[in-house]
Amino acid sequence: MDERAFWIAFNRVPGIGPTRLTALLEKCGGIAAAWKAPIQTLQEAGLDRRSIENLLNARKSLDPQAELERVLRRGFDVFCWDNSGYPANLRTIPQPPPVLYVRGRLEERDELAVAIVGTRRASTYGREVARELGAELGRHGVTVVSGLALGVDTIAHQAALDAGGRTIAVLGSGVDQIYPARNRRLALQIIEQGALVSEYPMGTRPEASNFPPRNRIISGLSLSVIVVEAGRRSGALITASFAADQSRDVFAVPGSILSPGSDGCNRLIRDGAIPVTSTSDLLERLQLATASAQQEARVAVPASPVEEMILQHISTEPQHMNEIVRAAPLETSEVSSLLAMMELKGLVRQVGLMQYVRAN
Repeated sequence: MDERAFWIAFNRVPGIGPTRLTALLEKCGGIAAAWKAPIQTLQEAGLDRRSIENLLNARKSLDPQAELERVLRRGFDVFCWDNSGYPANLRTIPQPPPVLYVRGRLEERDELAVAIVGTRRASTYGREVARELGAELGRHGVTVVSGLALGVDTIAHQAALDAGGRTIAVLGSGVDQIYPARNRRLALQIIEQGALVSEYPMGTRPEASNFPPRNRIISGLSLSVIVVEAGRRSGALITASFAADQSRDVFAVPGSILSPGSDGCNRLIRDGAIPVTSTSDLLERLQLATASAQQEARVAVPASPVEEMILQHISTEPQHMNEIVRAAPLETSEVSSLLAMMELKGLVRQVGLMQYVRAN
């Protein structure tokens, strides 16, 4: 049986999120074994009584294979922790979603992504800034990530599309439940030039409690987050908070000190966010020229057997260069030079002092 079936089945069990599922996988050794584990094993994995009851009830009512087929019949895709196609950026965040439903297509180039978020009640100023930023990023081959909400999100998605770029919308509902309904037409466009994604099972309605957790996926898919316009209580500030926790750069567009809609952005800048004063400054800060050079280097200098060997010792979990040196029969200086070249090609990323992860 396709193991995605068990991932989807677990995704429908209340109370079993990333933490408990990780404990189950460590105890059982695999997703299928975890689904079929006896009560004693579930207890040994640390599941509480309610979670165990929920799982036992789900086993009686759910057919994992039927759940998978129901998703695939709709033409949707499913990526799980153990899939190679799971978004690389998202793997690096704390507690990434075990299952990601996709309507449209995720591509390798979506690793070069920036989130644009902001208020639903954007001012003329906020709307114009969102439009300019979305279009400029789209023209430079950067995938624009946002949440399909009215206001800044809508404008950023549309601007990226109009510029011929790609965009990803992260939903607080199932990918079959477009919200808000006014953006149904936009959602269909996004499916053609990007993807709708969600951690929530098909049929999940857009309940208010779903939206704060989905914001960690918006930032998690992105290298940086730009807050265009946000009041003091804006949901965009939740995304900015997740971005900071995930070691993503947070940018904010400064606004009038007299405008309540700019209060959130001005406070972010006061607290250390990078002010966006022009699109050219933003593009320079995002090092898009470096990104283009990576793509050229990949074509011009194919991976060598030595690079392939190095890649075998690098995963999506950060590895210190000294660990790579110990695993590979090479000198420290040679590994250092190889890693520098592989970073230029975009094959690996440095995520800390001498810490590396796979970039694809």
